Amino acid sequence: MLNEKLKDFNIILASASPRRHAFLKDMHLDFEIRLKPVKEVFPKHLKREEITDFLAKLKAEPFAEELKDNDILITSDTIVWLEDEAIGKPKDEADAFEMIKSLSNKTHEVVTSICITCNGKQWVVNTITKVTFKQLADEEIWYYINHFNPLDKAGAYGIQEWIGAIAITNIDGSYNNVVGLPTHLLYKTLNSIADDI
Repeated sequence: MLNEKLKDFNIILASASPRRHAFLKDMHLDFEIRLKPVKEVFPKHLKREEITDFLAKLKAEPFAEELKDNDILITSDTIVWLEDEAIGKPKDEADAFEMIKSLSNKTHEVVTSICITCNGKQWVVNTITKVTFKQLADEEIWYYINHFNPLDKAGAYGIQEWIGAIAITNIDGSYNNVVGLPTHLLYKTLNSIADDI
């Protein structure tokens, strides 16, 4: 399958996310993790997938000088988009509470872009999933914050955790995207690239 197609290439995942690591393993891809710090700042006029496209490409920039011809670099970015505003990762627990409270009894969008860099070329793809939360009580939000770690997650929640089980009333789109990586899109794009290179 795909791993066989890419056997002559070295896949590099530039992400510290354990969820993204697990997804690539689930896809039976051989890969290494390589991390470089990037200041995730984007122009204020950008919206939704424009933001994640920009940041996914930005995360690839520090690797530009070191990539070999057979390297395939995967960078990605995820935001929560609510009422014309991007919600990233919370600064602290109080910020996490306000973020989750803002999602309560509303539908928000989870937007992810994937940037694949290989042989001096870049492919950028994105997808959007709509997620609806029930009305959450304050004590439910604090229970989640106190028993899980929302600080490393866009929108301050993990759909695969307790809050996903009790709060989500509807989901339209890729579940894996909300967890942290639209694996169907990554698979499709890598397959297409493998046929081209």
